[in-house]
Amino acid sequence: MNQLATRYSLVSGRGEGDAPLTAFDAALLEATVGNYNLVRVSSVMPAGAVYQDGFELPIGTVLYIAYGTYRSSVAGERICAAIGVGRTAEGHGMIMEYAGPGTAEDAGHQVERMVRESFGRRGWEVASIQVRTVEHVVETNGAVFAGCPLW
Repeated sequence: MNQLATRYSLVSGRGEGDAPLTAFDAALLEATVGNYNLVRVSSVMPAGAVYQDGFELPIGTVLYIAYGTYRSSVAGERICAAIGVGRTAEGHGMIMEYAGPGTAEDAGHQVERMVRESFGRRGWEVASIQVRTVEHVVETNGAVFAGCPLW
């Protein structure tokens, strides 16, 4: 089944947990995607997709999403994630993600640079770029998550 997404959103979250996986779960919940079955996709934005700030789907829905995530168990470490969406004037585009040690500002610059690079490789002109970032200072087990759900 080939289905084009008609809507997309940008989400991000951070979390702490007793274990790295529960920290990841907390980050998913803060990002509003913790109650869905996430299917990771690569990074092409269809032309017809319209941005929607927030969404609600039935619990357990399969949700296609491009995302970056990072987990750490190093107390005091600053971790970050970012998601960036670049679009052409015609509406199609690219989604880029980054996650790792560092600041939200650095992550945002990284995804914007990657969007521009991917456009250049395709010979496309950037009409707009949206970026969403998150950072977290780890207490025990921390996680960050930034994604672009497509539905």
